[in-house]
Amino acid sequence: MELKEKLKTLPKKPGVYLHKDKDGTVIYVGKAINLYNRVNSYFKGAHDYKTTKLVSNIRDFDYIVTKSEKEALILEYNLIKEYDPKFNIVFKDDKSYPYILLKDTKEPYVSVVRLKKKSRYKGKLYGPFPDVGAARNMVELINKLYPTRKCQNLKKELCLYYHLKQCLGYCCNDIDDETCRKMKEEIIGFLNGDNRRVLSDLKEKMNDAVDRLDYENAAYYRDLIEDVKQTNQKQDVQKNNRESFDVINYYTEDGFIAITGLFIKHGRLLSSDKFIDYLVGDPENFVSSYIYRFYEINDKPTKLYLPEGLVSYFEGIYDCQSVSRGYKYQLLKQAKTNCVELMKQNRKIITNKESYNDELDEELKRIFHKQINRIELFDNSHTGGTNTVGAMVVYKDFRPSKKDYRLFKLEESADDLSSMKEMLYRRYFRVLKDQLERPDLLIVDGARIQIDIAKEVLSSLNMDILIAGLGKDEHHNTSYLMNSDYEIINIRKDSHLFFFLTNMQDEVHRFAISYHRKLRQKSVYKSVLDDIKGLGPKTRNKLLRKYKSISNMRKLTLEELETVLNHKTAEELYNKLREENA
Repeated sequence: MELKEKLKTLPKKPGVYLHKDKDGTVIYVGKAINLYNRVNSYFKGAHDYKTTKLVSNIRDFDYIVTKSEKEALILEYNLIKEYDPKFNIVFKDDKSYPYILLKDTKEPYVSVVRLKKKSRYKGKLYGPFPDVGAARNMVELINKLYPTRKCQNLKKELCLYYHLKQCLGYCCNDIDDETCRKMKEEIIGFLNGDNRRVLSDLKEKMNDAVDRLDYENAAYYRDLIEDVKQTNQKQDVQKNNRESFDVINYYTEDGFIAITGLFIKHGRLLSSDKFIDYLVGDPENFVSSYIYRFYEINDKPTKLYLPEGLVSYFEGIYDCQSVSRGYKYQLLKQAKTNCVELMKQNRKIITNKESYNDELDEELKRIFHKQINRIELFDNSHTGGTNTVGAMVVYKDFRPSKKDYRLFKLEESADDLSSMKEMLYRRYFRVLKDQLERPDLLIVDGARIQIDIAKEVLSSLNMDILIAGLGKDEHHNTSYLMNSDYEIINIRKDSHLFFFLTNMQDEVHRFAISYHRKLRQKSVYKSVLDDIKGLGPKTRNKLLRKYKSISNMRKLTLEELETVLNHKTAEELYNKLREENA
């Protein structure tokens, strides 16, 4: 009744609304031209699957009135970033798209980057590419076609790429600015879809090799020509038209929505973006949120063409319009056709995934008598008590939340229980101190003893978090779940819950062991030189290049070391080498 009364007080103005569950957690953020009509619509009539599920969880809402649709769009985006609500769509661009970076250095250098903060990258960015494989193929081809710089950090010696004539030896040779500038210009043209010059040069080299009866090189150039045609094959949008613009359209069916973006650069279709998920709320609201978030991560469009109902959302934000005829209209239809195909191919996969999540949700509710949204699972790894590390993985709404994963470097020579205790204390002391989000369920990799450790740590911090342990059988295989009252909860080996828990367990093992191996590898290559204060990486390498080994250095006099090092550093190294040899 309180919610019904509150709904009557909503203003008929633009703004943003925040739906909350019984715990006061924001579960959905949306925008509206008319807050009264939009929010009330959730509680009237029938809805599609995902919206019905959302409404069943709403116990309260807040709203913020804005001056315009534009302001509501921007505020919605910022609030979604702040609250990460479970019913807002999970965008592919959360991890960002791959781009090619032509670095702002004298030497031409290209690499694949994930675009999170544009300010991090100094140079020209090209993309987005539909997947990282396509971007890497393009970089590999550029590195074959041009003698670019291949090393991320320039070394002081010529490498294999130089001898293969795939690099000009920028580390040792003084390459003039004009040569580098021309090469960069050609690479920029190639990345923009102009492959005519490249193909002409390659055909000339291939014919020259044939004339010299050098069939091996001729075949190499022939293969490169095919690579250029395939990798850099672009669809001509319209002949003699060099415009750059983006086209985005969508399609809805039975509670699903598919979105396709086509990106045209200099008159050629360079790449596309596709997205499909359950529809929550109004399609135009949904798609406008998607578009705004996409362009907050990626380059703003030179020009954007949209279906008519979406244009008003972006007035004053992007240069956008709708069209009803011509080749740009045909591209809008092409984008919609792609949406229909995407829907046909992926609906069943999404339905099965949602069914899987629903089953996990119900099973965990049955076992723990509460809603489980965030799970944290811990494990540790070491070799004979050395390089001891701990790892925590986090799952939110049954999906791994990799940005929340944490690694712990733990005290050496400690037993597994002491390591677990240290890791848990450090984690939850930090949660308490910084008021971080708490898990609904803490899982330890073990049964009663590990649960006791977790209970002791949480009790010392006066924290109340649900605890469970994953027990193993005599073959060290995961066999059962144990709750904090030490009750064994048998789980069918063919159930979704068993599959989910063992997947989580594999993930935390992988994460811990990867970190442990990294530290162990560092320790293998650690030498006496690493312990000398004031001896940096460059000087260490200089010593090793000159004397080849630590054994040879032990034979040196202090005076000989002083030819490379200052007196203080040479004396410290000389004494350290004598200690090691004692």
